[in-house]
Amino acid sequence: MALAAEVKSTVISKYRVHNTDTGSPEVQVAILSKRLLELQDHFKANKKDHHSRRGLLMMVQRRRRLLDYLRSHSPDRYKALITSLGIRR
Repeated sequence: MALAAEVKSTVISKYRVHNTDTGSPEVQVAILSKRLLELQDHFKANKKDHHSRRGLLMMVQRRRRLLDYLRSHSPDRYKALITSLGIRR
């Protein structure tokens, strides 16, 4: 399930570091977080969809790796991102 283009562009514009930024860790984590929220709604309706659940777990792991990278390279950007996204850690 991909994000709609307008939703993705609003997430990118909110978390980008500079004007042409689409690939910074902040943007990638924000996009993954938005997709994970949408998948939670999907799993409430489709409890037996185990194939998509595997994709969900892979996205969670990717987000965790990006957050670990950001925490090791720039702790202040990491703290700002998790507070703005509401990710607890």
